[in-house]
Amino acid sequence: MNFSELFKLSGLLGRFSPDGRCLASCVQYRLVVRDAKTLQILQLYTCLDQIQYIEWSSDSLFILCAMYKRGIVQVWSLEQPDWHCKIDEGSAGLVASCWSPDGRHILNTTEFHLRITVWSLCTKSVSYIKYPKACQQGIAFTKDGRYMAVAERRDCKDFISIFVCSDWQLLRHFDTETQDLFGIEWAPNGCVLAVWDTCLEYKILLYSLDGRLLSTYRAYEWSLGIKTIAWSPSSQFLAVGSYDEKVRILNHVTWKKITEFEHPATIANTKTIVYKEVEKSPSVETERLSFPPARALASSLFSTQSKYDISQVPVSLQYIKPVADRANPKMGIGMLAFSPDNCFLATKNDNIPNAVWIWDIQKLKLFVVLEQLCAIQSFQWDPRQPRLALCTGNSKVYLWSPAGCVSVQVPMEGDFQIASLSWHSSGDSMVLLSKDNFCVCYLEREEVK
Repeated sequence: MNFSELFKLSGLLGRFSPDGRCLASCVQYRLVVRDAKTLQILQLYTCLDQIQYIEWSSDSLFILCAMYKRGIVQVWSLEQPDWHCKIDEGSAGLVASCWSPDGRHILNTTEFHLRITVWSLCTKSVSYIKYPKACQQGIAFTKDGRYMAVAERRDCKDFISIFVCSDWQLLRHFDTETQDLFGIEWAPNGCVLAVWDTCLEYKILLYSLDGRLLSTYRAYEWSLGIKTIAWSPSSQFLAVGSYDEKVRILNHVTWKKITEFEHPATIANTKTIVYKEVEKSPSVETERLSFPPARALASSLFSTQSKYDISQVPVSLQYIKPVADRANPKMGIGMLAFSPDNCFLATKNDNIPNAVWIWDIQKLKLFVVLEQLCAIQSFQWDPRQPRLALCTGNSKVYLWSPAGCVSVQVPMEGDFQIASLSWHSSGDSMVLLSKDNFCVCYLEREEVK
């Protein structure tokens, strides 16, 4: 495993392009585009204000930079660096911006969610979608890019509108049986739309493309409900994480629960492997010690190395009781992700912030628990194989695969606290992001296999 040098970054804005050729990063109001392999700077763009959000177009030819404070979006072209586009929402303001799947339209959500403006880069035409709902996940595109679902709120009721992305014509419009719709997400095959209610009520609804209600699922009542959902890549399973610290798996035939995964503070099953991260002090030969020590040696002396030990069950994990009188309590299933081959599901229970749970989806059983020294900040599956990368806000990156587990210290001077990470589409590198810097981690070919 090799690491690049550190580069400056702001706002955790570092993204590989969809085709894997480029890496975009932001430093205040500058957008830097690098070659993903050599990290040579290909283009440098200057925006009108500090960039708060970036997104690549699906064909990797354009990049969108949103400056929400100014109500402005700037678009840059990689093929024609002199071409640029500026979209100013003016007094309407701007709270969200994203690409359409064709990479030629931009959807801007104005302040107070008054409307969504659809801007065409080709014809410079503008369309409007009224009454978008102010919720966490109110716009969803099918994976093939043909349809868009928008959550709407009018006359104190929730609605879904489905549009055809090629001409933005309304295909279906229907009301949903929700009190206060919280999010929508298409199944990867584009046939089913999952709609879930506010956390005050456990309710998930499944609609077909033509607006028919296929099924409603409620696990319990009178308690905090759904926190996260995730579709399996095959669309066969829908994982629903909730505030009661459980994940329920629904099947795609009857939309009934086939199993539920509990996240107790004590792991008792002898068939579950528990990897525990432990500190190990670095060993340095006394002959190599000089005074003052070399900078590289000094940084390795004072950075605590770590490794994984296999714990004997039963194992008690560090459990945090949530503060009851605060909003958005740190409890329940906060993160969910299926591996790309459908074989595993990784979860995080916010009551046990230092652990990642990995479930075997073929056997529907707990397979592995990783117990870290610090709280999990982010995890992501390798897009090409069942391998999970995670970070915990320190200068280490952790990798798990069915073959085992490894902790790797990023060899950097100074304080490099990794808050987020993102895989390259090939699975042979990833970008590690901290508050002020980023670096690229390259995996060896034999490691990739």
